Amino acid sequence: MRPATLMLALLPLMPMGAAAQDATQEAVPLGIGLEGFAYPHPVRFLALSRDGEAQRLAYMDVAPAGTPNGRTALLLHGRNFPASYWAPVVAALTGAGYRVVAPDQLGFGKSSKPVGAFTFDRMAADTLALLDALDLRRVDVVAHSMGGMLAVRLARTAPERVNRLVLEAPLGLEDYRFSVPPIDNDTLLRREGELTASAYRKQLMTSYALSLPESAIAPFVAVRERVKGAAEYPRWLQSFVNSYTMIWGQPVVHEIPLVTQPTLFVMGGADRNAPGKPYAPLELAAGMGRNAENAKALAAKMPNGRALVFEGIGHLVHMEATDRFDAAMLDFLEAH
Repeated sequence: MRPATLMLALLPLMPMGAAAQDATQEAVPLGIGLEGFAYPHPVRFLALSRDGEAQRLAYMDVAPAGTPNGRTALLLHGRNFPASYWAPVVAALTGAGYRVVAPDQLGFGKSSKPVGAFTFDRMAADTLALLDALDLRRVDVVAHSMGGMLAVRLARTAPERVNRLVLEAPLGLEDYRFSVPPIDNDTLLRREGELTASAYRKQLMTSYALSLPESAIAPFVAVRERVKGAAEYPRWLQSFVNSYTMIWGQPVVHEIPLVTQPTLFVMGGADRNAPGKPYAPLELAAGMGRNAENAKALAAKMPNGRALVFEGIGHLVHMEATDRFDAAMLDFLEAH
């Protein structure tokens, strides 16, 4: 990965006036909407409603930096990351002439934090409401991790709105319910609430098999730690737990072969991430997270699917192998 691009990806997440290494102890608390926390591009808000409450969906809408090509790319983030981590992908796409829209789904980043149950259907409806508000009838979708599950549901719900899909290390390539038992809400809240900064850092590095140095993920750890000081942290925590329950209980693997749009899986060969794996019996956990193999098998079942594997790379492909990811993404989008 280019050093300059790595800094671009991390700069929006770096705590003001403190090194990332010291941020977990020294940085001031953040609000659960990351108020006062800089994103790489201006953030706008769309008014929505969820659970009988007014909500705000945050998003960046970035104009082409190069000659406009008349196309728009929609970026769908993962569970552990705000939309700001898309900075290097935004730069690549806008430089190639794309308009880029990068929302924080409700429950994440600068968006509101609902406390009711999450569903991919509701997320897809919120995303379509954003596209309608921006008068975008058809988009290319680039999605990472949990965002890949949302992208599949979006493509199935409104196929006429999606040109093609780039799925970067998507979750949902297996049905996690087959290996992981149901876990009650109180247990999930306790386990997530007890997770220390060092434990979270280790979780990201090991679960995601990252080829990045620990300093590269320190900003993500800092953000999570700073949110713990917010008055509404219990609301953030419940919202975050609800997203796990959605991922576990609403599989999309059975729908993936039904996606008709041209689809490119971009997988890290070392990525064995599987939500809920620590809760699974050892004999079942051993077979979870064969993500590159699963992507190849699913792509072969699709009308127009292909899987590309970057060996030695983990779950954050667009940060671990920025140049290769950008090239594969743009080649695929521009070939269709």
